[in-house]
Amino acid sequence: MKNHEHGERAQKKTPDAAEAAAGAVTKDPLVIRHLDFLGGMVEAAGWRPPAGMPEVAFSGRSNVGKSSLLNMLVRRKAFARVSKTPGRTREINFFSVNKSFVLVDLPGYGFARVSKERKGEWGRLIESYLRNNPDLRGVVQLLDARHDPTAEDRGMFALLGDIGLPTLVVVTKIDKLSSRERAPRMAALARASGVDEDQMIACSAETGEGRDDLAASLVALLAAPLDASPDDE
Repeated sequence: MKNHEHGERAQKKTPDAAEAAAGAVTKDPLVIRHLDFLGGMVEAAGWRPPAGMPEVAFSGRSNVGKSSLLNMLVRRKAFARVSKTPGRTREINFFSVNKSFVLVDLPGYGFARVSKERKGEWGRLIESYLRNNPDLRGVVQLLDARHDPTAEDRGMFALLGDIGLPTLVVVTKIDKLSSRERAPRMAALARASGVDEDQMIACSAETGEGRDDLAASLVALLAAPLDASPDDE
């Protein structure tokens, strides 16, 4: 009888133990269940997805590691093509996530081999998208951990500030720095960019570092209420 009672107690503890074990595992702040490519926007007056779902755009210079970062974020190896030729992406690409929001991959800027005319076209396309998009909740601006912000980076920060878009700064390729180099480098990038360090997330597509912090920040950005426009004040 005692053995039977002991067995019953052990069975009753099993669900609690399972729950505790499950709780010990860090929950993914952004579980990707559905991921669909919606299409590309080639010119300011051209096609774009129907309005309605909130959008978050990813921006950065060519070769900053944007495609690798997006692949890491959505846990897909070939979600965003990782090109060996920087500057190849020539359109704004839209991806539906869980049928609830849209990730927007902006063309990389600053590639030296692109003509001034083409750079001008891309710049106008990007600025038009950023300025004329009520569904845009914010921008994830990428910086390379190893390099100071370029003139194009500073121009993008100025544009985002002028529009008033919430901006999250992701420092890519953080695995290329030693542990001793990280803190001073992050502080230097924050000063050079004119942002607070608490707006910055260190990430590595190689190791996966920073993925969940970025995912959680995206979820919070999408959930935040839209600011009232100046006309509403």
